[in-house]
Amino acid sequence: MDGVLQNQKFQIKLSELLDQDWFKIGIYLDVEKHSLESIRKDLTNFQKQEDKAYEMIQKWLNVDNNPRFEKLRLAILDIPKYDLLKKVEDLASGFSTMPSYPSDSASNTDSSNPPDIASRVHVKNDISEVCTALKNYYQKNYGKMNEVQPLLNDHANVYLIEKFVDLCIVDAYNAQIDVVCSDERKKFLEKQMSYKPIPYSDIFMKEKSAILISGIAGIGKTWFLRKCLLDWSNNSIWNNVELVFYLECRRINQYQNISSINELLHVFYKSVINGFDISKYTTLFIIDGLDEFKYLNELLNPSSSCTYPIVNALAEIQSYKHVVAGRVNAIDKYQKIYTEHSDKLTIQIMGFNQNGIKYYVENHVIEEKIEVVKATLKESPIAKVMASVPFYLYSMCKIISDSNKIYTTSFLTMTELYANIFLYFLHNHIIKNNGLVYEIMGNESNKKYVLNICKIAFELFIENKFIFSKEEVSLFINDFNEVDESLFGFIERIETHLGYCYQFAHLTVMEFCASVYAYNCLSCDEIMANENLRSCLSMICGLTHKSKNSLKKFLVNLNSSKNPYKESILLYSILDRLSKIIEIFPVDGYDVFYECFYESQLSFTDEVKSIVDKQWFRLGGWKISINDRKTSYATSCDNYFVNKFINSGRKLWLLSVNKNILSDEEKNLLNLCSTKVRDVTFWQLINFEGWKPKNKIKNLEIYLFKRYLITKKVFEENFLPWINLCEELILYLHDDIDFFKDICEWIRCSNIKKSRITYCGENILNI
Repeated sequence: MDGVLQNQKFQIKLSELLDQDWFKIGIYLDVEKHSLESIRKDLTNFQKQEDKAYEMIQKWLNVDNNPRFEKLRLAILDIPKYDLLKKVEDLASGFSTMPSYPSDSASNTDSSNPPDIASRVHVKNDISEVCTALKNYYQKNYGKMNEVQPLLNDHANVYLIEKFVDLCIVDAYNAQIDVVCSDERKKFLEKQMSYKPIPYSDIFMKEKSAILISGIAGIGKTWFLRKCLLDWSNNSIWNNVELVFYLECRRINQYQNISSINELLHVFYKSVINGFDISKYTTLFIIDGLDEFKYLNELLNPSSSCTYPIVNALAEIQSYKHVVAGRVNAIDKYQKIYTEHSDKLTIQIMGFNQNGIKYYVENHVIEEKIEVVKATLKESPIAKVMASVPFYLYSMCKIISDSNKIYTTSFLTMTELYANIFLYFLHNHIIKNNGLVYEIMGNESNKKYVLNICKIAFELFIENKFIFSKEEVSLFINDFNEVDESLFGFIERIETHLGYCYQFAHLTVMEFCASVYAYNCLSCDEIMANENLRSCLSMICGLTHKSKNSLKKFLVNLNSSKNPYKESILLYSILDRLSKIIEIFPVDGYDVFYECFYESQLSFTDEVKSIVDKQWFRLGGWKISINDRKTSYATSCDNYFVNKFINSGRKLWLLSVNKNILSDEEKNLLNLCSTKVRDVTFWQLINFEGWKPKNKIKNLEIYLFKRYLITKKVFEENFLPWINLCEELILYLHDDIDFFKDICEWIRCSNIKKSRITYCGENILNI
């Protein structure tokens, strides 16, 4: 088949087929980009797309020392264009006596199942030879594999077998579910606080018949699966498994008429299993991207009337050992089809652990920027908490590394982080010119482009629709056909058996874009009336902070028809509404308000004082909670608000502490609150490590229930300093403490005016 590449007639016909896809295919054939750009811009010699395609083919054949038809096949698959591949293969068959490779068996080597392995191994008739063939294939293609970077189609080599970046893996049997994608960021941050990591090796100590792996988008699930493939091929895990087959749901979608797992394997692994009945051997299936399976609902709810045979094929894996990975919500639904006592393990990928982050920075950042990146991850609470997500760590490292050429970057708030990432990719991979950001965003057509992206995100986000059709987008973008190609990067086009569908490359980018659109085009009433925009409120408020050193200022003037006066009062209107919502939803209400206050980087202006003081009249004041479910990001928001609040001369109403081991940031928050707070409540034993409060408080409540049997010394060191500063005391004691008389004496000698102690089932009032 390789011989047809030198046939000029074949080259001409091939050029006609490639047409406007020639540029992308040229990229995957490793033709230098400046050569491709030169062909694209040359309107004198190459007026038609087929002429440009022909010139690209010549460039490829001239620079490639070993041009092979297989490379062309893989380049077409990487677009992906299955219909085009079929036409090219049929064309090649007509110029060659050699049989063509069936397109059904195709898939790219960097990110899915092997293309026709007949091109690499001879037909095997012995199970040991088949096993060896599979292992050799995985070692060759995943030992050094291509990893698609976030928001891009560019590839970077990853030496996975030697440089596997440690992931934080947790037992997710009782995982809290990501019900909707808009909760994803908040849930992820909460989970970071509540799970204990388990070592990678422990997962395989007891072989399970099923392993279910969940995680948010871009968190490292596919890295984990490919690491498993490599370890099996190197005899490190699954030593009792003879055959392992790796399948991606987004590629399985193309074959809805296949009805059995054997048929599916004959598509993707035709030559390896030729003549084999896999049911006779110990076989394990790895299914990647369950959430991308188009017929997931039919798989979860089997019915005899199901019209998609592929559902039956995927259901068959239940009869074999298997590993299934996907987004949290999809895996949670999937695990419900198992019986209560099934031999399965459910784990969740939480991103890089600390060793993984350190390793990534030291091996993927240019040497002169390594210390800058480390300092940023240490000093910025936002950068620190988001660095565990590969998508964000990669983005931050790239932005910091290139900052001397573009702009001084900051990750002070979550909005700043998203704005930096959005504009970085817009500048470097969408607009692709040498202009500075302010020049790019000063262009009206670029503003319109960004607003179009954000409108698509908004309209779909509020409908909880994350995979969409061209027709759905056309409902609110009239000229979608014109901007179709330029959307790619932020939006991915996926070719399926039924045609094309679309999705945002990363859902958090979609959420940020929805926030940008809401800020530019909606009123406060419209924003607050839409429940689905609740997760966007903090970023909408964050966009109101437009310092001269912030890139956010380029994303807040996209709508020329917006009234500047309304823009100026948007933030205060939202905060005023949120302060009233606290009366109805006090548990989450305070947290949402503090997060919005932090993202907008507010000071105590007259408008803010008015909003804050209204809360004092309604509920008696503002409170701060320190507890196990609060994330480090939420604690940063609390610290910012309290600092501004107390410096304005105001006093907190309540400090509630329900956590015994505090982080440095929580200790700072407790210390700051204690300087001006009316009431303090401790719900459990806490070690203050020698630190003592200095300012008087009105009411103190301490709840040392049955699980807190403490010594006199511990009580005296940690709680007595607080008792000596309060006017009224409520104290619950363990029945078995042996220093009750000492407590009574301490209270008698203090300035306490009113007290109630619950001890041994009795209430003792006013000692």
